[in-house]
Formats: sequence, C-alpha cells, structure tokens
Amino acid sequence: MATTRKASLSGIKAAVKEAAVEAPETTALPAAPAANDAPKHERKVDANGCAFATGKRKNAIARVKLKPGKGKITVNGRDVTTYFARPVLQMVVNQPFAVADRVGQFDVDCTVVGGGLSGQAGAVKHGISKALTFFEPDLRAPLKVAKFLRRDARVVERKKYGRVKARKRFQFSKR
Repeated sequence: MATTRKASLSGIKAAVKEAAVEAPETTALPAAPAANDAPKHERKVDANGCAFATGKRKNAIARVKLKPGKGKITVNGRDVTTYFARPVLQMVVNQPFAVADRVGQFDVDCTVVGGGLSGQAGAVKHGISKALTFFEPDLRAPLKVAKFLRRDARVVERKKYGRVKARKRFQFSKR
C-alpha cells in the first residue's frame, strides 16, 4: 500500500513538472494589462499570519485555520489520529502537504460539521488545499494539477416516490 501511495504522489509531481515545462515562455512585452489576463492570486493571511479557508465534500463542511508550525493537525479539538482513526482518512487529510512538499511545516486547526467521516476527511483536505493557496499562492499550480482545489460535487441521490431507495424498486409480484 505504501508503494502505491508513493507511486501516485510521484505521478502527480511528474504531472506538475510537465505542466511547468509545457508552459510557453513569454518574451518581454509592454506591461499593459489585458482584459482577459488571469487574475493574480495574492497572499491572504490575517494579522497573526494565519490563513483561513472553507472546504466542502458531500454534506460535510470544514473551517480550516492554517498557520506555520510543526505539523500538528487538530480536528474538532482532537488530534487527527484519534478523530480520523482509519489510516486511509489520515492519508487523505495529509495529501495536500505531500503534494506541495510542505509536510510538517504547518499547524492546522479545523472544525468539521455534517456528513460522515469520509466526507469530513475530504472536506478537511479541500479546506487545507485552499488555505495553502491563500498562504503561499505559488502552491496553487501543484494543488490544481492534483485536483485538490476542486470541490467534489458528488452527493447521495435523493429517494424517489414509489421506490425503496433512489433507484431500487419494490419486489415485483406476478400474481
């Protein structure tokens, strides 16, 4: 399992390097702002040097506070290893730091409400990714290539009338 995780991270990092190489090099042009230029992302931190962001996944919403530190992650007042007991969920929460090569450099304090543990872990991951881009705008490229800044919009399909669940039907009776 560890080798597959390393392989996937190395694949993401390779894609980031390819995207950087494929970017066309511009020549010196006059500094006239064009109307269709992409917005310049600025650093968004408060007076204490903390970056705040909101992450969402399924029905879970995470409010994330990111500050420079030793890598301590707190979720709803508890350590990440006790709140997300499954190693897979802990890996999901730490993925943005691994892709950005910032493991152990930031302390995270987050509050999560709604959904289940899997959705909450995804919401924390989304919030950490956004907060990293607010803290260091240069990290936007690797996180965007890894698709961590995109909100995963998949939610549970609603139950329809005349059905047992969203699509399951009642048992057919011939007689």
